[in-house]
Amino acid sequence: MLLDRLPRAGAVDAVQRQHPLRFRGRSLAWVPPLVLLAGIVLVDVNTTGEFRVISWIVLVPGIAAAICSVWGTAVFALLALVAYVLADNAWPHQYQSGLPDFILVAVGGILATMACAVRVRGERRMLHMRDVADTTRRTVLRPLPPDWGGLDHAAVYLASDVEARVGGDFYDIQPGLHGTRVLVGDVQGKGLGAVEAAAALLGTFREAGYHEADLATVAERLEVRMIRHRGHTVALGRDDGDRFATAALLGFPEDDPGAVDVVLFGHDPPLVVGPEGVRPLPPGDGLPLGLGELVADGPPPVHRVPLAPGETLLLTTDGVTEARDADGEFYPLAEEVARAVAADPRTVEPRRLVAFVRESTLRHCGGRLADDTTVFAVRRPPPAVEANVRLQS
Repeated sequence: MLLDRLPRAGAVDAVQRQHPLRFRGRSLAWVPPLVLLAGIVLVDVNTTGEFRVISWIVLVPGIAAAICSVWGTAVFALLALVAYVLADNAWPHQYQSGLPDFILVAVGGILATMACAVRVRGERRMLHMRDVADTTRRTVLRPLPPDWGGLDHAAVYLASDVEARVGGDFYDIQPGLHGTRVLVGDVQGKGLGAVEAAAALLGTFREAGYHEADLATVAERLEVRMIRHRGHTVALGRDDGDRFATAALLGFPEDDPGAVDVVLFGHDPPLVVGPEGVRPLPPGDGLPLGLGELVADGPPPVHRVPLAPGETLLLTTDGVTEARDADGEFYPLAEEVARAVAADPRTVEPRRLVAFVRESTLRHCGGRLADDTTVFAVRRPPPAVEANVRLQS
């Protein structure tokens, strides 16, 4: 699963984690203020007494406050003050700037150090919130071990809100007593309410997907869970009464390795990607999770679809299918994937396929995602790979 490495919060200076002026792991934030300090001193020394620029040295701690640590800014404030005294006293008395500019440099250094402390405190708070968002994302979208549930898989999640770093898209693989199940979906709306609904659905899926023998029962329990969650939020006085979720529920039966069971809750049908090309699964006739009360037939039916060895199921959310370019054209997912597979048959591998769709989608929309984006690819390992795994075990 392609997720960012979770950073550690704590005593690490926020500047060390934020600042881009680094080379081979070493901070170079001290270089710009030092160059400015030396430049002002050299210009002042090599100009006439009528053109004194030494008072400009007050800019040095100001620059340091924007990019250095608090202690680094304090050091540059002190260096600026010392450099001012030395350079000013080197001139004859009639050309000296004197006490007024000395006070200016001293007060400027103090204010710059205070401003740097405020900046670093804000950066630490921002990084802490990012850590919280990353922890929340890892709780909802738990890391999936390689070959989890006997499946070759890969996934990438991109939140449309870069600062929030978490949204309403969800996915998981649950091995169980009756085969491995997969769930991919998208909760309507954004914000923490969507995250809560996604967490509720995933919790139910992880239990029902493990215990229930019938995939239709898993689908029914997901529908009931969405309705219960919505009722709870409404009882709390929140405006979540119309929230729903589209989802694709897959089951890989142990007794039929050449097939997959599919239940679609208002979700786009997965694409089957293989060396022979790309084909969509039949569209489902089910309503999104949470809207099942509108029909009397109950959850949508389970369809068993044959899969050839090596074929990969590609599932995406609205962030991919609704990505637009500068001309307003939607991203042609099936056509782009078919073209990529024709150019390189190895693209059918889940990791390659996910990486291609991610980069191609971002390129199509110029990096401006209108919605949370999930790209998920899964397949049974090819027979040769599966045989090697059994021999090694």
